[in-house]
Amino acid sequence: VQLQAFGGGDVQTGGSLRLSCAASGRTASNNGMGWFRQAAGKEREFVASINWRGSSPIYADSVKGRFTMTRDFGQSTMYLQMDSLKPEDTAIYYCAVAISSAATRLTSSYRSWGQGTLVTVSS
Repeated sequence: VQLQAFGGGDVQTGGSLRLSCAASGRTASNNGMGWFRQAAGKEREFVASINWRGSSPIYADSVKGRFTMTRDFGQSTMYLQMDSLKPEDTAIYYCAVAISSAATRLTSSYRSWGQGTLVTVSS
């Protein structure tokens, strides 16, 4: 499956962005999906994940209450609504398709990754 993430950009502290990710090729409609991010000089970290039904999303503590992940049921498209953005949210954001149908925080549980979209939050 090929993944394309888009919607990144430059925003000021407190602003909002909405990321989208579309999967093509082999369907991902029966798989969990997730968002990760990697800031300059840091390890890639988990942001959010959702199961194949588009229910029960899970979030990293650092984004809980500010980010909302959704997906269209039966589709391979997902979204990340990011509100109240902070400078520490600056990173390249990657979308990924999980091996199983469940939501998961584990990088090793994902089989396909998109190329990423850059989010820059200025103070």
